[in-house]
Amino acid sequence: MIYLDNSATTPMAPEVIERIAEVRADAFGNASSVHRVGQRARAMLDESREALARILAAEPREIIVTSGGTEANNAAIKGYALACRLREHVWPTIITARTEHHAVLGPTEHLERLGASVRYVDVDGAGRTTPDALRTALEGVDRTVAPLVSLMHANNETGAVNPIAELSAVARECGALVHCDAVQSFGKVPVEPRALGVDMLSLTAHKLHGPRGVGVLWLRKEIEIEPLMHGGSQERNRRGGTEAVELVAGLALAARLALDQLDASAARMQWLCDRLHAGIVATIDGVRTITPRDTSLPNILSITFDDAAELDGEALIVGMDLRGVAVSNGSACTSGSPQPSHVLLAMGLPPEQARAAVRFSLSRYTSEAEIDAAIVALGEVVRTLRGARMAKG
Repeated sequence: MIYLDNSATTPMAPEVIERIAEVRADAFGNASSVHRVGQRARAMLDESREALARILAAEPREIIVTSGGTEANNAAIKGYALACRLREHVWPTIITARTEHHAVLGPTEHLERLGASVRYVDVDGAGRTTPDALRTALEGVDRTVAPLVSLMHANNETGAVNPIAELSAVARECGALVHCDAVQSFGKVPVEPRALGVDMLSLTAHKLHGPRGVGVLWLRKEIEIEPLMHGGSQERNRRGGTEAVELVAGLALAARLALDQLDASAARMQWLCDRLHAGIVATIDGVRTITPRDTSLPNILSITFDDAAELDGEALIVGMDLRGVAVSNGSACTSGSPQPSHVLLAMGLPPEQARAAVRFSLSRYTSEAEIDAAIVALGEVVRTLRGARMAKG
């Protein structure tokens, strides 16, 4: 199987699999226990936390271990909002974009139902938020407590990269805090929260050849949040629950490997993505490129078709799968939904083009031969669907 759906999840690196097994055997104790077995686990957890802090140019106490990106996003947005509500008896205004992942839109909509004010910043045709658009969205916002801006670093469906450092500067001018979902960008482009000017940042292991079930919320040490998980004093009283030490160790190693290979992997994935794009455009008529090729992640290519209204979006994905190529038409978190992508609709694409979108997402393990085979497979699928349409006509 040719796997080109790495934005959904990635296969674990062999080194990470080995590391998890090693830690599981050697540090199986509860990291909160005072005996030697527990303290061995505590030492391993602290070592992994320190490694992650170095990678993020942060302090270990700023690292909150979570179950993944979704929990990290919820902890940042709901945790900050609840802290404001409990401390100041006022909800903060939340500013976000309709192109965000549902792990941001979901908690934001939940807070809106509880009484918080929510504003949605406009995006351009490439799906990016501009500093001017954010400045407009922040005009007249209640500043009884600092508003919270939550914007992703890079879009999981299109690969479009937001100018987070510039957006953070605008937010600071307006007295707002910034949360950034860096789940897709971390490991593909440089990500250091302080360099980006953000106050909170989410990442997860399974997008960078690490294990599923573990992620991190980086929280600037001056910021306080209300924990969502109660019942334990772990993570400095910010997230109760026994830590999965072996998964945190796997995340730390996966992050280290990604950082060590960042430049070379990014250049290679960009070259392969360019080859994929050129091959598709050269062999298939009526292709529309969704991914902004100038400012996007190096590993994502999203396309659709001028005659999308005559093509079956689900048949495109199934047809590729039958030919041994795994791709998707949007976020894995909404798979099975008959609705077109909310991201592509927010960018202004017609519903039929959103439904027929195909997303290719590469990894550092993707080969040139796999790219060439994917080009051939897509051409066969599109010709088959168009031929069937003509036969019916």
